[in-house]
Amino acid sequence: MFELLQAGFGAVFSPYIFILITLGVAVGIVFGAVPGLSATMAIALCLPLTYTMGPAAGLSLLVALFIGATSGGLISAILLKIPGTPASIATTFDGGPMMEKGEGLKALGVGVVFSFIGTVFSIVALMSIAPSLAKIALRFGPHEYFAIAIFSLTLIATLSTGSLLKGIYAGTLGFAFSTVGIAPVDAIRRFTFDSPNLNGGFAMLTVMIGMFAVAEVIKIAETGRAAHKSKIASVSMKGVKGFGFSIKEFFGQIPNAFRSSLIGIGIGILPGIGAGTSNIVSYIIAKKRSKHPERFGKGAVEGVVASETANNAGIGSAMIPLMTLGIPGDTVTAILLGGFMIHGIQPGPLLFITQGALVYTIFAALILASVMMLVLEFYGLRIFIKLLAVPKHILLPIILVLCVVGAFGLSSRVFDVWTILLFGLIGYGFVKGGMPAAPFIIGFILGPMAETNLRRGLMLSDGNFMGFLTNPISAAFLALALLSVLWHLFSALRGRKSAVEKLQRA
Repeated sequence: MFELLQAGFGAVFSPYIFILITLGVAVGIVFGAVPGLSATMAIALCLPLTYTMGPAAGLSLLVALFIGATSGGLISAILLKIPGTPASIATTFDGGPMMEKGEGLKALGVGVVFSFIGTVFSIVALMSIAPSLAKIALRFGPHEYFAIAIFSLTLIATLSTGSLLKGIYAGTLGFAFSTVGIAPVDAIRRFTFDSPNLNGGFAMLTVMIGMFAVAEVIKIAETGRAAHKSKIASVSMKGVKGFGFSIKEFFGQIPNAFRSSLIGIGIGILPGIGAGTSNIVSYIIAKKRSKHPERFGKGAVEGVVASETANNAGIGSAMIPLMTLGIPGDTVTAILLGGFMIHGIQPGPLLFITQGALVYTIFAALILASVMMLVLEFYGLRIFIKLLAVPKHILLPIILVLCVVGAFGLSSRVFDVWTILLFGLIGYGFVKGGMPAAPFIIGFILGPMAETNLRRGLMLSDGNFMGFLTNPISAAFLALALLSVLWHLFSALRGRKSAVEKLQRA
């Protein structure tokens, strides 16, 4: 392990990869800081750039973007009271009031330092849990993988924003789009309409760019017309040393940071929940455990610590199911999966055996990126603040051009450009209809995995579906999938009943 990690650090400290990681973190911070942009958009836009890179360089760039964007959301959350990403929603609760009290630099300093601590905790969890889980997953066969795919898709559909029906519909639609092209087992053409361009199906990269980047550009362009220009607060750094808070204050927040890291890691492992939930859960628990809960919402340092530690602690843990089972837990790791597949690498339990050096290079890249995040956010804070003032009418066309260039560069086909526009419109339709995009993209990714393992499992059991139910592990995951749906339905019905009772009392 230590030899592989040492070799990984040797790779990431090469001038080429070091520069890529530094640029990735910087660009990620910008995408996280500017409201409306996100880690998903940053990685989707930069994914085509990794096509000509080696696996180590390309994946190092992507994880650097992930870390930078997740942490960058705290800048606008504190200065504008607008979360740059969903992961920084709870940061606005106390970061904004601290800014109003003249403690803006302290809020930013606390956020940066504890973002770093949360990221380090998550990387340690990833390095500790992933290899052991991969050894267990080596025993899995088609029955287990089919059940895990169904469970993951069901869990994401039930936990995503919106109704259960919309979540399941989005996941099913994504699964349907994944069936376009030549079937994986018997090589039958499906839904190709005699078009050679559709024989290979829709490229994962073009679908992701369309759903997350193009759709987001359309949405921001529409809402930006009526949006007012937010005033960016100024931060005075005169007479302030370090990160704006004392050593005593730092050590006083260690228990809060440790608890928040555990919450972020635990929630991050679960598919479909992510940092958007963990930062709020951690904030609520920190408030309950605080000796002065009345200070929360009025500029409590504990609130910023809890939110920023938890959301960054989800970075490494979100990669655990991706690297050990090949199953993305959210939209960002779904795009990271695309990064692996571009280089012909299939994440899963065999990854640690066949690509051990690459795995530990990714671990080293995560560690280096977290350090660069700390350095860049401290020394480059003034620059990132100024970037918040870039007009949307300048920013959006640049992003759209990058989307088109990235899609065309994938295989030099105009068809891919039309594909991103198609899925951009579909993604925009999802936004207008209140449909969650995460189940769609996870369904698109897990569709081939579920179909292939379903058919292989049926072949092993002579066409008898009971093989999936008699296998203990697959039966357990299928039961969990059913329970997640039933629990969601029960919770929804109970909520409606409570609402009706309140109306009757009124």
